[in-house]
Amino acid sequence: MELTPVTAVTVDDVRLRRLLGDPGLAWLVDRARRRLEREQPLAGPISLSAPTVEQRAASERLLGRAPGSGRSLSVRLDAVDDLLRRSGISPAGLAAAVVALTGPITLLGTARAEEQRAWQEAYVSMDALAEENPALQGWVDRLRSDGLVRRLAGTPAAAADLLGRAATALRALPVEPPVSIPTFSAQLLGSAHALGDGTPLCTLTLSGVRALTGFPDGSGAQWRRELWASVGLLRDELSSTALTLNLRGTPALDWMADAGEPAVLTLRQLIRHPPLPAPPTVWICENPATLAAAADTYGADCAPLVCLQGQPSAAALTLLPHLHVHGSALRYHGDFDWGGLRIAAALLRHVPWSPWRYTAAHYRAAVHALPTGPPLTGTRADAPWDPDLAAALEDSGVRVEEEAVLNDLLSDLPSGPG
Repeated sequence: MELTPVTAVTVDDVRLRRLLGDPGLAWLVDRARRRLEREQPLAGPISLSAPTVEQRAASERLLGRAPGSGRSLSVRLDAVDDLLRRSGISPAGLAAAVVALTGPITLLGTARAEEQRAWQEAYVSMDALAEENPALQGWVDRLRSDGLVRRLAGTPAAAADLLGRAATALRALPVEPPVSIPTFSAQLLGSAHALGDGTPLCTLTLSGVRALTGFPDGSGAQWRRELWASVGLLRDELSSTALTLNLRGTPALDWMADAGEPAVLTLRQLIRHPPLPAPPTVWICENPATLAAAADTYGADCAPLVCLQGQPSAAALTLLPHLHVHGSALRYHGDFDWGGLRIAAALLRHVPWSPWRYTAAHYRAAVHALPTGPPLTGTRADAPWDPDLAAALEDSGVRVEEEAVLNDLLSDLPSGPG
């Protein structure tokens, strides 16, 4: 930072401290320093309301006369400046005396301008990331204005480091196949604990992950676990699971399919022993009640079915691309509401699927068949597989849960596409 031209020059330090170093004159020296910082002249009166007896006495000794007996105390800075020059205590006057007593002066205007430039430069890494991925531009713009980075980092230098590390992490997402968070952090950020809960880097990176994925807002350990998993980062290989019915390809799955019972696959199983061969068609639902009803209705005769149980888990995002790569056609159905559309769109970003009774026409038919339905709430979402679907939801304003069309869905499952 640039310093004011006023620097310490030759002064009679002993006499100066005896004259202006009195604690009763600290307010005067402080006022003079603030004027220098603001590049204001050291002239005219300065006042102190409700001065103490000591402050009045110190001002009287400085000026050689009583400064007045009113409720406030007033001293002319140009008179103090003249006194210092004439006495030889500070030939350069009051400004040089203040510097000698309190140290070099930093101009506040210059300091603020330099700090602002430093904050702007701190975002260089994020600006580069937004250029590479324009979908993040809105998020980066919000970071500049919402105060999150300033609260997390405090200073421009700390912010530059934090933003740079967050950009490095976000640039590497999503991870396929999924890995543990400690492994990812150690390899990319130099510490297995860099993305630990509660750290500024964790908070900022999770915010960016939401911008990347459109993951709904939330809180709590389970929400963070699912948010990390949406980009392939795992707390561990056992907590992320996929719910299936009649999927074959391993001894355990074959046994469950023979019994017509649902199977829960962990990410660990899917990474180490993925099912092969893949069936020609795999049906995907959003809600466990649908899969349970299919198992109850058809048992071992049901077509292969996978349930997302809400947002796609890391296990589901490992299983479904594996099935697709090995030849399975994927058919998806979810709730007809904004949350359901977001879940479906999130899955579509990871693996191609075709709608299973999940279009605008199917929604309108379901609304028509319902005597009444819960109102549609929340923020609008798009349906890339059928651009008319979002408009249909807005027009009707009715939420249709997957269970409300269960009979139609079940009718497709004994023999494949319907």
